[in-house]
Amino acid sequence: MLTKKQKNLLIFINEKLKRTGISPSYDEMRVSLNLKSKSGIHRLISALEERGFIKRLPHKARALEVIKLPENAGAQDLYNNFSPKIIKGGLDLNKIDEEEIFVPVLGKIAAGSPIEALENQSESLPLSKSFLGSNEYFALKVEGDSMINAGINTGDYVIIKKTNIAESGKIVVALIDDHEATLKRMRKKGPSIALESANPAYETKIYNTERVKIQGVLASLYRKF
Repeated sequence: MLTKKQKNLLIFINEKLKRTGISPSYDEMRVSLNLKSKSGIHRLISALEERGFIKRLPHKARALEVIKLPENAGAQDLYNNFSPKIIKGGLDLNKIDEEEIFVPVLGKIAAGSPIEALENQSESLPLSKSFLGSNEYFALKVEGDSMINAGINTGDYVIIKKTNIAESGKIVVALIDDHEATLKRMRKKGPSIALESANPAYETKIYNTERVKIQGVLASLYRKF
């Protein structure tokens, strides 16, 4: 019998191996379980190995092989590899202090079929400097349900760190053919880029690299209640 964290980690490792053929890093595993340190991952890996669910491959750094999955592993668990930090909305704009900044909302972003590219600024969100750090950010309002199993719902605001590069496996804002923007998990596959949903109802779309431009990487969510 596995604990919830052991089961979630096992399914995450299995899905990563199925999609890429490469074991996830300890940091990726830490993020998938929303843990603060990697020491907890080491303990979970050891527990899974002792129970015969995984084995470490010799002569390869952090290489793992999944031997078996729990019988009650549901398909919905395969997408549970992102636990976004959620900034609750409803801030009192009369109480903004010097540690808060206004992040511009540049319009809507599709978590589903792509929509028109980023619009002009429509509003701003007051967020904490200490939460965001010193990078440059913008926000987009989510429409669609293709990322629901990554904890991103329609109506949420995604806080995006502005950058034109991203590691494979990150959730990004991708601009397709300089015309349509979408929020998806990006996978680099040789000369192509795969844009994956976190909802089994949507298929993965694959594009030549020259057709896709990265506009930013997901940093957090802003959710109004």
